[in-house]
Amino acid sequence: MFDNVIIGQFVPRESVIHRLDPRSKLIAVMLFVIFLFASRHPAVLISGGLLTITAFALANIPLRFYMKGMRFIAIIILFTFILHLIMTNEGTVLWDTGWMTVYTGGVSTGALIGFRLLLLIVMTTLLTLSTTPVDLTDGMERLMQPLAKMKIPTHELALMMSIALRFIPTLLEETSKIAKAQMARGANFSQGSLWHRLKAIVPILIPLFVQAFKRAEDLATAMEARGYAGGKGRTKYRQLVWKRQDTLVISVFVLFSLMTIILQWIG
Repeated sequence: MFDNVIIGQFVPRESVIHRLDPRSKLIAVMLFVIFLFASRHPAVLISGGLLTITAFALANIPLRFYMKGMRFIAIIILFTFILHLIMTNEGTVLWDTGWMTVYTGGVSTGALIGFRLLLLIVMTTLLTLSTTPVDLTDGMERLMQPLAKMKIPTHELALMMSIALRFIPTLLEETSKIAKAQMARGANFSQGSLWHRLKAIVPILIPLFVQAFKRAEDLATAMEARGYAGGKGRTKYRQLVWKRQDTLVISVFVLFSLMTIILQWIG
């Protein structure tokens, strides 16, 4: 399961999405995430779905690779749907077993939240799949540049976020290796009560934390050895260039945001 998680990974491809400026991708994803949850109107959901499908098609990410990575995400979405199905008590009764009652409001709310969550995850993962960690760091730093006038360390913040995203696949790979090593020693993570399964995870968490701190220390040592001393006075080898297609992408997502505001105001 951990081998198929795609969050934080980068897939080098020749596509329109890969060639976009990271700033335009970051702004587009932020607008999409904010306004996707601002309205329940069907037009907003349909438009959000069409934007997500179009972005995925233009990114040229292999479908089989992406579907493997969505297995873990599908469990989260299914859990969210079931949670709303059980806890929402609105509308008419669809099913009553005595110990659980399912209402129409629970089905509609669960489906709505699940669909929004699916679009959110697909769009955000496309950002990391189509943008290198270096470009992502530069894009975040440039977008947060106005905050530097308020003495906020924008370079360090962007670097920390980029490193956190980069270490997600590494930590998941390390978790998979530790779990397989423990299973080879007789550990069982799929049988027994919930308490026994939670206790079985402890032999994974302890070496995982040890390895994580060791990797962080090695990274800090390597950065110090290369003379890293923060963002002050640093220059960029690769310059970000805003192109016409970046303006077009931002225009599309601004129109999506305006449509959401108008529909919310009318409705």
